[in-house]
Amino acid sequence: QVQLVESGGGLVQPGGSLRLSCAASGFIFRIYAMGWYRQAPGQRRELVAGITSIGSTNYADSVKGRFTISRDNAKNTVYLQMNSLKPEDTAVYYCNANRVSEYWGQGTQVTVSS
Repeated sequence: QVQLVESGGGLVQPGGSLRLSCAASGFIFRIYAMGWYRQAPGQRRELVAGITSIGSTNYADSVKGRFTISRDNAKNTVYLQMNSLKPEDTAVYYCNANRVSEYWGQGTQVTVSS
């Protein structure tokens, strides 16, 4: 049974930081590309950051220099370190695993507000 379980979301003030985690199980994590997506109310789901099975990364222009994606294959976990958060980063953040099959987590809410 495939599971992607996100954690680490919450309420943070502008300029603050959060680290999201996504614990994976039920598939061969190390061979999958992993990604973080987000969806704000009334908006389309968008890619925030991705990391390939060999560790290459890519980022949305809006988060470059502020967010860092990483993975720990020994722990079957992918992370998203988010710094200098802005109100426009407020969204539900979803973990994604993609190779031949694609899997999604249930999402974690991130709210940036004073």
